[in-house]
Amino acid sequence: MIYHIAEYLDRAIDLPGAGMFNYISFRSAMAIVFSLLIGMVFGKSIIRLLQRRQIGEEIRNLGLEGQLQKKGTPTMGGLIILAAILVPVLLFADLTNIYVQLMLATTVWLGLLGFLDDYIKVFRKKKEGLNGRFKILGQVMLGLVVGTTMWASPQIVSREPSTSRTADAERVEAMDLGNQRKVIYLTPAEKSTATTVPFFKNSELDYRDLIPVEGQFGDTLGWLFYVLVAVCIITAVSNGANLTDGLDGLAAGVSAAIGVVLGILAYLSGNVIYADYLSIMNIPGSGELLVFAGAFVGALLGFLWYNSYPAQVFMGDTGSLAIGGIIATFALLIRKELLLPILCGIFVVESASVIIQVFWFKYTKHKYGEGRRVFLMSPLHHHYQKKGYFEVKIVTRFWIVQLLLAAITLMTLKIR
Repeated sequence: MIYHIAEYLDRAIDLPGAGMFNYISFRSAMAIVFSLLIGMVFGKSIIRLLQRRQIGEEIRNLGLEGQLQKKGTPTMGGLIILAAILVPVLLFADLTNIYVQLMLATTVWLGLLGFLDDYIKVFRKKKEGLNGRFKILGQVMLGLVVGTTMWASPQIVSREPSTSRTADAERVEAMDLGNQRKVIYLTPAEKSTATTVPFFKNSELDYRDLIPVEGQFGDTLGWLFYVLVAVCIITAVSNGANLTDGLDGLAAGVSAAIGVVLGILAYLSGNVIYADYLSIMNIPGSGELLVFAGAFVGALLGFLWYNSYPAQVFMGDTGSLAIGGIIATFALLIRKELLLPILCGIFVVESASVIIQVFWFKYTKHKYGEGRRVFLMSPLHHHYQKKGYFEVKIVTRFWIVQLLLAAITLMTLKIR
């Protein structure tokens, strides 16, 4: 809102200082500052409200060190994260931008889904929370909305660097890092189901090519396949973040590092100069997502002020489901979803540990009449707790691994 007001004042009366809001870098910095302040300043008030409402975490005794001491710690702290994301984005982002609109819809939708799950656990006293089928249905619905919007919206297009000045190549003039005018040739902006393939230069995977049908019908099937991919990615990453949220500060710290990388990738994809230099798709308008990424990272760091060990509040599904959905949708919008197995390696390993544990237990129970386990306990972070590692050490080491994965993800751009 402030962005639109400043834009009007700059255009109408040339108000001194209003022109700063035209710069994505300035608005992203403001989003980080505001989200941090909201999390740190108003977070305490929200925690007190949760305490007065007796919205505390019910802890099952699983034999983990220090576990029962957390009983009664306020949950649903994801409300702090949601507020610290939404307010700065509404203030400083271009609300007419389709990418920002989709990210806002994702945040609100999965935030409400997680809130409903926490509400059932806390007030209805049902430890299982929202029925798993309804939770999956909510994630699938979001995937359908995101995928279909990317299919139908004329604002969502992409361009690729052109190696030759062909007749259909688009001539773009831009300022490089040396403040020199540079001419770049790009393919015409078009609707595309292509996505960036890591490690390979000038190589994009087009989901349309996986459909062995020609013509308009084949194009339609290609987009339907893309929508299905969007559904699977949003569901998988959202649940992965949910499973990772098991130790103080773990999910928030890991997700903050992921958010930094996604913000960098969005800025590079939206900038003609950088996209040409790195030989990646240029996605007009996607640079605005840097403002959202700034608010996202700031919100998580502000939440860590209270969620780091020993946690004064837990994010609950209100936060974890929204965080996972935000990461997945963000990656889809900038066509970097194939980087998620690397960037979100912590989520992948945590989810895989649960799948392996459940599969092996059921298999051995059927075959030997007695269920056996691969891990002492799943998800993986609980396995290390069972082995006697202190909680802070586990979280810190997971953060370090995530920083390594973030660096590798960025390296793939140059390796190309």
